[in-house]
Amino acid sequence: MSRDSLGWGNVSTTLAPAEEEPATGPLDRHRWSGLARNADADRVRSALLAEDRMGVVITGDRGVGKTQVGRTAIAGFGPDVYTLQLRSAGPGSATPYGCLAFTLARLPQSSLGSPTAILHGITSLIRDDAAGRQCVILLDNAGALDELSTGVLLNLLQTRTARLVATAQRTTDLPPDFYWLITSGQLAEVRLANLTEVETLEVLKAALGHRVSSALASQLHQLVGGSPTLLQAVVSEQIERGNLVLSGSVWTLVDEVVLDGRTALEDIVRARYARETPVARELIEVLSCARTLPLARLARMYSPGVIADMEDAGQIVVDRTDRHRVSLGDRYLGDIVRGWLSVERRLELRDKVPGHQQDELNELTVEDLLAYAAWTHDCDAPLAPAHAVAAAGAAVKLFDPKFALKCASSLTPKDPEWTEGQLQKSAAYLQLGLPLQAMAALDDVSEAQLSTLGAEAYAELIAAKADCMSWLEDRTGQVPELIRQARLRLQARAGTAPSQELTRAGLCLDLCEFNYLSFIGDYEPMMDRLRAAASPDAEENNPIHRLRSGIILMEALCMTGKEIDARKLMRDIGGQLGEWSNVPRIRENFAWRSFNVLLLSGQWRQSIDMLKDASGRAGHGLHSGSAPTDLAVGLAYVYAGRGYMALDPLLAAIAQLEVRASLHSLRQAYAATAFAYAQTGNSVQATVYLDRARSADGPARFMVRSSADFCMDMASRWLGDPEAKDRLVRSAEEHYRAGRYTLAGIFMFGATVNGTTKDFQFLEDVAGLRQGPLAELSRTVAVGSRKKDAAIMLEAAAQSAAMELDAVQARCAALAFDFAKAAGLSGKASAAHAILESLSDAVPALPIMPRNKGPLLTDRERQIATLAGNGVSNKDIALAIGISVRTVEGHLYQVFTKLGVSSRSDLLGLI
Repeated sequence: MSRDSLGWGNVSTTLAPAEEEPATGPLDRHRWSGLARNADADRVRSALLAEDRMGVVITGDRGVGKTQVGRTAIAGFGPDVYTLQLRSAGPGSATPYGCLAFTLARLPQSSLGSPTAILHGITSLIRDDAAGRQCVILLDNAGALDELSTGVLLNLLQTRTARLVATAQRTTDLPPDFYWLITSGQLAEVRLANLTEVETLEVLKAALGHRVSSALASQLHQLVGGSPTLLQAVVSEQIERGNLVLSGSVWTLVDEVVLDGRTALEDIVRARYARETPVARELIEVLSCARTLPLARLARMYSPGVIADMEDAGQIVVDRTDRHRVSLGDRYLGDIVRGWLSVERRLELRDKVPGHQQDELNELTVEDLLAYAAWTHDCDAPLAPAHAVAAAGAAVKLFDPKFALKCASSLTPKDPEWTEGQLQKSAAYLQLGLPLQAMAALDDVSEAQLSTLGAEAYAELIAAKADCMSWLEDRTGQVPELIRQARLRLQARAGTAPSQELTRAGLCLDLCEFNYLSFIGDYEPMMDRLRAAASPDAEENNPIHRLRSGIILMEALCMTGKEIDARKLMRDIGGQLGEWSNVPRIRENFAWRSFNVLLLSGQWRQSIDMLKDASGRAGHGLHSGSAPTDLAVGLAYVYAGRGYMALDPLLAAIAQLEVRASLHSLRQAYAATAFAYAQTGNSVQATVYLDRARSADGPARFMVRSSADFCMDMASRWLGDPEAKDRLVRSAEEHYRAGRYTLAGIFMFGATVNGTTKDFQFLEDVAGLRQGPLAELSRTVAVGSRKKDAAIMLEAAAQSAAMELDAVQARCAALAFDFAKAAGLSGKASAAHAILESLSDAVPALPIMPRNKGPLLTDRERQIATLAGNGVSNKDIALAIGISVRTVEGHLYQVFTKLGVSSRSDLLGLI
C-alpha cells in the first residue's frame, strides 16, 4: 500500500454511522459524477440515437459512474422523450419480474393470467404512458436480470416500443440474449474507463470551485484509482475531517490522507466486503494491517488458489519486483477495514504472519520494517529497541518524520540503541522544520554515551549537530569550532582506533564542513579541497564520499561563475547515480542541486525537467505534499519572465507551506509570487505578497535566501521602488567580493534595467568572469546598452529568445526600439516593435517601456500591411475591408515609409 495513502501507524478511528448523509453543495454526488462524465453521456446519447441500434450498454468497473452517465444521457432528451428507470435485484436473486415489479402492480387482473398476457400488458402500459413519445428505459445492474424480465425487455426492444440504456460491469455478465444483441451490433457498448490524472484535476477544480494543485490531484487519483464515485467520497471525508482545507485560493492537505469512513466511503466498502468469502475477508484484513507483504510470506498462510483468484479479480496486486510484494488492489480499502478491527483482532492477525523475529531484522526490507512497526503500533504493543531504531531510520528515508518519531519514542537512555535513536529523532525533527527540537534530541546524548561511540559513529553525530546548528541563528557561527574540536578528538584516538575507521570519520567531517559552507554560501574557501575530494585521483578512494563531494562541487562551480564546468560535472555524476541508488538521499540531493545549477545558468526548462527525478522534497520542513516541487517550478517560470505561468504552482506551494509553517521556504514563495504578479502587471497583489515576504523572515539555506532577496528586489523595482536598484547593486557587489560571480551577474542584470554607464561596465566585467549563454547574454546587453546600439540589442533579443527568457527579450527589444528611433533606423525600430508585439500576451507589463513609441502603424495600416505581406492584391484588400483601391494604396505608402521598406515581401517578417 502507498505510504501516502495509508500513513504508517495511523490507526483509523471508530466509524461513523453508515447511514450518515454525504456532503451536499459543491460535493453533491450526482453533480460530481456529472462533471466527470459529460463527454461519456454524449457518447451514450449518440449511440442511442443511431437508427440501426436498439440501445446501448454502459460497462465499466464498480464506482466508475455507469448509472450516473446513463441518467445524464437520458436527461438530456428533455420532456420529448418518456424515460423509465429500472433496477434489477442483486446477485443470486431470482424474483420473477424483479425489475418490473412496480409496473406489474399496475396491470389489471386480466393481464396476469400468463407470461404472455403479462408481456402484452406491460408493453401496452408503457405505450400508454409514453403517449406517442419515444420511450427510453434505463436498466441499472443488468447483469442480475431475471429470465422473465429479460423476455419482457427483449419484446419492448424488438417491437420498437422502447430503446434501452443498460449498465453492467462486463458484457459477459449480461443475459445471453442481450449478449447476442451486442455481438450482432444491435446493442452498442460504451466502455467507461477510470479518470486519468488530468481528468481528476479538472473534476476537482470544477467541483471544489478553486485552484487544486496537480500533486493533490495525483495523490487522490492514485488513492481511488480514478473512480469519480470514490473520489467524491474521499474528498467529502477529508473536508469533513478538516484535512482538506482552502488555504488562500488553493485546496491543500494539512496532513497525509487517512480514511476513517465517515462518509459514503464506508457504505461502498461494506457492500463490497459483504460479498467476499471468509478466507478472502481475512486476507483483506491481514493486508489492511500489514499494508504490504512478500508473496512468499503470504503463500505460507493462504492457498495459492485463493491468492490467484483474488489477484485475477483485482482485489490484490502483486508487483513484479524480486520479492513480489502484495498489497490491496484498492488503496482506500486498508484504512477503512483496519478501523473495524479491535486491538485483539489485530494481534491475532499479526501472530499469524511469519518472518518478524529478532534474528530476521537484517533481512527485512524498508517496507517490511515500516509495515511491521505500524502493525505493532496499531496493536498498542511495544517495539523491540532494535526494531524501533531500524523502523525510525526507514521512516526518515521515506520522509515520514511523524512515524519516525513515534518509533524512536519508545527508546530509553538505558537502551544500547539510544544514541542512534536520537540521531533518527533529530533527522525527523529537521524534516518537520523544527531545528530547535532536533538539536535538543542530540543534546540528550550524554558525554558518557559519546565516549562509547566508534570514530565513524561519533563523526556522524557531529555532522548531525552541525546540520541542526546551521538552522539556529544563535549557534550557526559555532559550527566551525564544533568541527575543529571533533577533528582534535579523532586525532586523539590515533593508535587506539582502526585507521580505516578514522579515515572514514575524517571524510565524514570533511563532508560536514562542505555542506555547512554551502549552506551559508561561502564557496570560495573550500573550492580547492572540494575539487580534490571530488577528483577520481583522490588518495582516499571512497566512491560515495567522492560522489557526494562532486554534487556539492557542481553547485559551487555554478555559483563561482563556472556554469559550463558545473553542467559538465552534473552530466558526469548523473551517469554514475544508477549504481549508487541505495545511498540515502543521494538522488534527491543531486536533483535539487542540479536544479540550482540549471536555473542559475539560464536553462530553466531543463531545470523543471530535472525535478522529475527529485523525490518531491526540497529540504527540511517539507515533509509531505508537493510544495518544494511547486515552488521550484514557479521559481523557474518567474526567472524566465513568465509570471502568468508561475502563479498556479506558486500559489499551490504557498497553500501547503502556510499550513505547515515552513517559514524559511515560505518567504521565498511569497517573494517569487510578488515577482510573478509584478510581471503580469498586477501591482496590488504584488504589493500584498511583498509585504508577506518581508514579514516571513527566518533561517534558510543561502540559495533560498538569496533567491528570495532577488525576487523581492526585482518585484519592488518592477513596481517602481526607487531604492530597489541600489539594493540590487549592493547585493551584486557583495556576491562579487565573495567570488559568487554568477549571482553577482544575475543581480546586476536586474539592477541595470535603468542602469548607468558605470553599471553596464560592471555587468560586462562580471560577465567576463563567467561561462555559458547567460553570461554571453549579459555581456551583449551590457555592451549594447552602453553603446546605445540597436543592432547589438536586437542580437541580445535573439539570444534571449533562444533561451526562452521572455522578460529579458522584451527588455532588449524595448531598448533596441528606442536606440533605433533615436538613430533614425526605421527598419530596426519596426523589427524591435514586432518583437514587443509578439510578447504582448506573455509579458503584459514590460520591464522597461520604450521612451519613443511613434510613429507606429495604426490598426487599419496594420490590417492592410498584413494582407499585403501575405500576397493579397490591392483590389482584393479593398473588397475585403470595404474601402477604395486608392485608399489601400495610400495606406501602403504610409506603411512603407514608417517601416523603411520598399516591397510587399518585406512586410510579412515585420508585422
